[in-house]
Amino acid sequence: MTLEIGSLINGKEIAGGGRVKHEVRNPYHNELVGIVHFGTVEDLNQAIETAHGVFHQTMKNMPAYQRSTILRQAADLLEARGEEFAQLLTLEAGKPIRDSRFEVGRAVQVLRFASELAKADDGEVVKMDAAVGGENKLGFIKRYPLGVIAAITPFNFPLNLVLHKLAPAFAAGCTVVLKPAEKTPLSAMKLAKLLEEAGLPKGALNVVNGTGADLGKPLVTHPLVKKVTFTGSDQVGYKIRNMALDKKVTLELGSNAPNIIFSDANLDLAVTGLVKGGFAFAGQSCISVQRIYVQREIYDQLLDRFIPLVKGLQVGDPSSEATDVGPLINEESAVRAEKWIMKAVEQGATVLAGGNRHGALLEPTVLANVKPEMTVVCREVFAPIVAVMPFDTEEEVIQAANDSNYGLQAGVFTADINRAFRLADRLETGGVWINEVSTVRQDNYPYGGVKFSGIGKEGVKAAMEEMTEAKFIGIRLY
Repeated sequence: MTLEIGSLINGKEIAGGGRVKHEVRNPYHNELVGIVHFGTVEDLNQAIETAHGVFHQTMKNMPAYQRSTILRQAADLLEARGEEFAQLLTLEAGKPIRDSRFEVGRAVQVLRFASELAKADDGEVVKMDAAVGGENKLGFIKRYPLGVIAAITPFNFPLNLVLHKLAPAFAAGCTVVLKPAEKTPLSAMKLAKLLEEAGLPKGALNVVNGTGADLGKPLVTHPLVKKVTFTGSDQVGYKIRNMALDKKVTLELGSNAPNIIFSDANLDLAVTGLVKGGFAFAGQSCISVQRIYVQREIYDQLLDRFIPLVKGLQVGDPSSEATDVGPLINEESAVRAEKWIMKAVEQGATVLAGGNRHGALLEPTVLANVKPEMTVVCREVFAPIVAVMPFDTEEEVIQAANDSNYGLQAGVFTADINRAFRLADRLETGGVWINEVSTVRQDNYPYGGVKFSGIGKEGVKAAMEEMTEAKFIGIRLY
């Protein structure tokens, strides 16, 4: 059955009336999954004004225990309907069903983290007598919700990355206007209705569907919007930062994540992680393994283990329980990635596995003999492509890993604890995993990058801090 949705404003779905209709098609078999009535700028303005009103009338004064209860009930509902959501993610995003179920599980966990943190302490006491003249004074810091949050989300994790913006906002007492990716809006609308069923006040979340070209600027620049949180490409992200002017901004952008394997590493652990981290959801993750640096004395040994596992991955129908790698989000993305492979080969790279495209499907691809300036190395591929490069010394590989405009997460495999901490200190990334690949993300730690990988942090607690304003309150005691 084909779903048909519009935009959700103040608890009512808005559709028809000459609004542009957009088709959502399954990336694997191209069958029609849904029809979306795109919202207008007038709809967007109404959504923002509604969110502003509900913030002042309800959300900012809602007791913490009520916000916590709503989020906990939403988690319970999502867990109970997990298979429905997983099947929808597979239909609209082409995500292998096993990966879709994993995403739903993470989303449930995000809601539970937010439920707990909604009741946690939100301030701190300042020791006033640490300063001369501070005797007989009491000081503390209290956090206040900002108001209306504009959330713009991508297609690759259309449930969990949406909740990484919604759950902290509601835990903090904010309201949200959400513009989900036009390629994957169906799960966002289903989630919005589930949140209202869990008790979220109507209008606390408003969903306006449409393109970034049409809705991005009026959403980001609206005077009632207090913060913009965006996940997507660095090109769009920095346009948003420039448009946002005095608003708070969180940007979670791209990367070409380095993963470094030293000769003393546990190769079984490293190889297993690299296969999963490089090719899960066809590499469509900003922290997907992309650059693999292997110490020269184990380079051939690692490839001997790695290549057969890559070639053994099952590529095909994402609805099949056996599928490891499904399609890219559309054929255009697969064609672009294929061209990057061909360009690399023309420049001297060698294809050790994969390299072939079948519609929107791209075989998991391993490239060797690559150079730092090749597109597949220096830019974000966002496809099932990894580049494997040998290195000799620690200093050499640190310089190579840092030779990038990006810096989101890195992975380091070594048995030397001192080396592990040296790399953790020197790698120019927002996060470093030791004996784990860059692709791993848990939802309870601060997550965000440096350089062109973004501004600010996500993760429920960190996001709540960025969606609130700290105020100092001092008292002179007699």
